[in-house]
Amino acid sequence: MVNSNNNTHITSSEPVNDIRKMVYASLFAALTAIGAYITIPLGPIPFTLQVVFVLLAGGMLGSKWGSISMIVYTLLGIAGLPVFSGGASGLGVILGPTGGYIIGFIAAAFVVGFLFEKKRSEKVLINAVYVLMGSVVIYAFGLTHLMVVADMSFMQAITVGFLPFIGGALVKVAVAAYIATSYRI
Repeated sequence: MVNSNNNTHITSSEPVNDIRKMVYASLFAALTAIGAYITIPLGPIPFTLQVVFVLLAGGMLGSKWGSISMIVYTLLGIAGLPVFSGGASGLGVILGPTGGYIIGFIAAAFVVGFLFEKKRSEKVLINAVYVLMGSVVIYAFGLTHLMVVADMSFMQAITVGFLPFIGGALVKVAVAAYIATSYRI
């Protein structure tokens, strides 16, 4: 940036690019919050669209800004805004049985973003593998936290916190992979 005669001129597009990325990160934090309220009744257990936006944040914003968007989302919920599933909020949600999944959102956005930065493909199927890795990260954090907080065995946690959601998770992966392959920010 050059400042001469009290006129400020931007000589690099970097600050503008950073502002744009901040806006997109904020947008994905908001979309994730909105996704918590959008329930799709597929099968006996309805699912929300949160995870689609988490995975898209990584795939479209990259590791840094994708994870920042999920940090913003998480901090908004901890601060008391009703952004978590079912309109829940507060630190108690993070410390409760589902908190690991929310923390996993941050790591998943980072992992998906990292994979897209390193080996982005024009093929949906290849990108679906990257997005699937992000979903695995969410479940790894979620199930580990569930076992600790709810004092469950691994098999109990899998039965309660993973198996009922496999179908929905695969649909989310497919949707996120398709969108992230088709659109770039």
